[in-house]
This record gives sequence, structure tokens and C-alpha cells, in this order.
Amino acid sequence: MASKRRSIDGILASSASGTSLLVLIQIFSKGVTFAANQVLLRNISPTTLGISMHLDLYSVTALYFSRESIRIAIQRQPPDDLTTKEAVSVSDNGQASELKHQARDADAALASKNRASQVIVNMSYVCLGLGFPLVYLLATSYLHVAQNEVTECPFFGESLLIMGLASLLELATEPFFAVVQQRMLYRTRALVEMIAAIIKSLLTCAVAVWASHVGREVGVLPMALGYLGYSLALMSSYLVTMLPVSRQENFSFCLVPVDSSDGTHYLASRFSQPLVSLGASAFFQSVVKHILTQGDSMILAAMSSLEDQGVYTFASNYGGLIARIIFQPVEDSSRNLFSKLLAFGNNSKPDPEALAAAKAHLIDIIHVYWILTILAFVLGPTFLPLILHLLTGSRWASPKVDSLLSVYCYYIAFLAFNGITEAFVSSAADSRELRRQTIWMSFFSACFAAAAFFFLNVGGLGANGLVWTNIVNMSLRITWSYFFIKSYFGRHGISLNLSEISLGYHTYGAAMVMLSVMHAAQYRQGTGLSGLIKAIGSGIVFTAVIFYLERNFIIKKYMAIRGMRSLQGSN
Repeated sequence: MASKRRSIDGILASSASGTSLLVLIQIFSKGVTFAANQVLLRNISPTTLGISMHLDLYSVTALYFSRESIRIAIQRQPPDDLTTKEAVSVSDNGQASELKHQARDADAALASKNRASQVIVNMSYVCLGLGFPLVYLLATSYLHVAQNEVTECPFFGESLLIMGLASLLELATEPFFAVVQQRMLYRTRALVEMIAAIIKSLLTCAVAVWASHVGREVGVLPMALGYLGYSLALMSSYLVTMLPVSRQENFSFCLVPVDSSDGTHYLASRFSQPLVSLGASAFFQSVVKHILTQGDSMILAAMSSLEDQGVYTFASNYGGLIARIIFQPVEDSSRNLFSKLLAFGNNSKPDPEALAAAKAHLIDIIHVYWILTILAFVLGPTFLPLILHLLTGSRWASPKVDSLLSVYCYYIAFLAFNGITEAFVSSAADSRELRRQTIWMSFFSACFAAAAFFFLNVGGLGANGLVWTNIVNMSLRITWSYFFIKSYFGRHGISLNLSEISLGYHTYGAAMVMLSVMHAAQYRQGTGLSGLIKAIGSGIVFTAVIFYLERNFIIKKYMAIRGMRSLQGSN
């Protein structure tokens, strides 16, 4: 029992420190990217930025369909490393036979851990196998349906080819990524992704500045070359950091047969049949989920001008910066944490202690998200346009952009809640439940299309309408995930009530008062120094009030994190 508790505490400590590290590295790398983008925005037009959105959509689609379902399946591989930790915790009874017995257990557990690593390495090669046909089919299909204005962009064909090659190269790093996630090597992942992001930003910026300096029109070629540099840096960094791990731990990053002594059936002696089955169920779901996730880009590409697409891309990139810096690392590490905790026990009856830890982590994340949501709802529409005016200059200053950024502040909260709840669902749902979720996702797709028609065609809201459409979509997905999570805990004898994942009424009351004050004062319309100072002062006071009202939770979590770091340091 004590050994199991130490294993759970160790996972929680690794997840907490790893998440913090990923967020800090995201802030650093996004800061570099942000600085490079300021140079880009002064050297490219909204039309070129709109075309770059097409390339991003192509790459994201190829990567998503190739690896997302496999990543979900891989994270369900039982955490054999926990067995290792338990086996090597030798007691102090001094009996030689006991020590020998535990040494044999440790060797067996280590072999099991290495076999688990080989299983996920082999499964990761499925991503590359899916990637080759997908990259080719998507590229050829896009060239047939793309607008003439897009295909006539300088170096567009070359840029599309480079993006395809870079996508395949990134897929080739999946075996390394899988082992990093399995062993919770967040420091390695953070370092690798930081280096790759810096190289991408510097290379993109350098090519754009050079082209502007010599007076040559290169279209979206800087973005494509930047992404190729990113993929090359990713591969090189993983080779340097992870190959020594495989040699030390006695497994291979090549596609090799797996010892089936654990009773698992392996297809072609390499691919775990349970993981393949789960991956297949997740793949069909990913098709519908991608339509919902990238639906705004698809609608824009089909129904809007390139300039409108550029404006939306601008607002999405900057408005969603906090989502990429904070929410994405939290979602990734939480999905990994949930998968490991729920793997304790067996599929029909997870360990109660691990289940309680998973619930506590979920509630804590949602509580933090509520605090950030209130700050974003009240302060975001005022400050985000002001900040971006200072950073991007007058070229992107317009009422259309300001309005879109303000609405996007509301959307950020829905992105956050959807990410963490679906992270739990993907970790807890079996193949049958994933298929049921896919059916509901199909219904949500119909609702998404209906909402898009209403906001765009009937309401004539343009890009703002797309944001509201996404809010409707996310609301439906969050609702479904909440009821799944509530049902999951319920059938294992644990209740989950709305009151547990909500803030105090006084916090919501303070937010409503401040929202009324900000709206009445019309700070958003004030461009003078006096109005800006008042807005900043009000924002600081409001943030302090919210932190004071939630001080018990903040102090409690701060002390818990300190305790986890102490535990990790002692280990």
C-alpha cells in the first residue's frame, strides 16, 4: 500500500514539475516566436498571411490524422515503470533470500518496462505509415481545389512540397516523443521543442527579411522553410538526447519484434493488438473531431476572401497565444497523468486511490481555469486590442480586428475547458465509449454547420460569427465530456458535482461588477494615455480582488506543489 502511494505521489510530482517546465519553455519559445512575428507582419501582407493559413491547415491535417489516434492509444499502455519502482523498494529486514527475491523482481520489472517502451516505439511507426499516403493525397487534392490566387502565389508549389516533407520528418520523431511521454521526460521534451521553435522563428524571419531587403517576392516560402528547419531541429535534438536512453535501457528505436511473454498478442510480432484496436476506434473519431476543430479554417478557406482569412489568422494567432502557452502543455501532461493513474488496478475497476488522485487533479485544473476565465472575460476585450496595437503597428489596426480579438477572449475559456475534459475522456474511455463519442461528435458537426449558417449567412457576422460558431461547438463538447466524466466516476463509487468544479458566488459577483464598470467606462473606446492608465489600474485592482477571494485555494495548491517538489527532490 505504501509503495503504491509512493508511486502515485511520484507520478503527481513528475506531472506537476513537468507541466511547470513545459509552460515556462512555452513562454520562452513563444516569446521568441512572437518577436519574430513582429518582423514578419511588417514584411508580409494580409493576403500572404491568409495563404500561409492554407499551408498550416494542410500540415495540421496531415499530422493530426497520422498521429493523434496513435498517441491516444499509446498513452493507454500500462505504466510498467511503476512496477519497477515498487520492486526496487527493498526492505531493511536484512535477509539475503528476501534481497535476492526482490532483485529478481526488479530485473523482471525492468524488462517489462523496456518491453513497454518497445511496444510504443513500434506503434509510433504506424504514424509514419499513415503519413506518407495522407501527405500525398492531401497535397494533390488541395492543388485541384485551391483558388487561382493561391496557386499563383510565388513559390507556392515549392512551399507545399517543403511542408509535406517537413510533416513526414516530424512524424518520424514520433517514436522518440512516445518514449518521452511514457517516461515523463518533460525536461527533454521542453528542451527539444524550445530549440526547434527558436530555429523555426529565426529561419522564417531571416528569409522574409532577406527577400524584403533584395526586393524579391517569395510568397509563403519563408513559412515553409521555417517549418522544415523546425522538423530538422526536432529530429536532430531527439537523436542526440534519446539514443543514449535506448542504449542504456536496452530497447531500440527501430521497428523490431516484441517479446510476447506478457500474454499480449502482437500483429506481425511488432504491433500490440489491443493498442491497434483502440487506435482504430480513435482514428474514426479523429476524423469528426478534426472537422470540428479545424472547421473554422475550412469555412474561411471556402467562403472568405484571402484578406479576411489573414485578419482571422492574425486574431486567432494572437488571441489564442495563452491557449498555446498554458492550456496545451497542461492538457498534454494531464492526459498522460490521467492515463497512468487510471491504469492502476484493471480496466473494469481502477484503483480507488489513483482514481481519487485523478479526480483531484481534474478539479484543481478546472478551478484554475475558472480564475483565468474570469480574468479573460473581464479584462481581455479591453487589453488585448491595446497591446497588439502597440506591438504590430498601424498596419493591422482596424475596428474589425479589435472586435474579433474581443470576441476571441470569450472563446479562449471554452478552449481551455474543452481541452482538459477531453483529455480525461481520451484517457478513460474504452473502444466502445470512443465509438459512442464519435456518434455524438457527428451530431455536433451538424450543429456546427447549422450555427455557421446562422451566424454567417443569417447574422452576417463574418469572422466574428465563426468565433461564436466555435463557442457553440465547444459548449456542446464540454457538456458531453462533463456527463461522461460524472458517469465514469459514478460507476466507480465517486461523486462529481458542479459545486466541486465551480468558484464561490462572491468571485462571480465581483466579476459581474467589474464587467459592468469596464463596459460603462467604455475603456475600449479610449485611446488616450489617461484612459489607458485607468484601464491598467482597474485591471490590477480586479486581479488582486480575485486572487484575494480565491486565496484559500491558491495557498493550498501552492503548498501542495512545494510538497511535491520536495518529494521529487528526495527521490
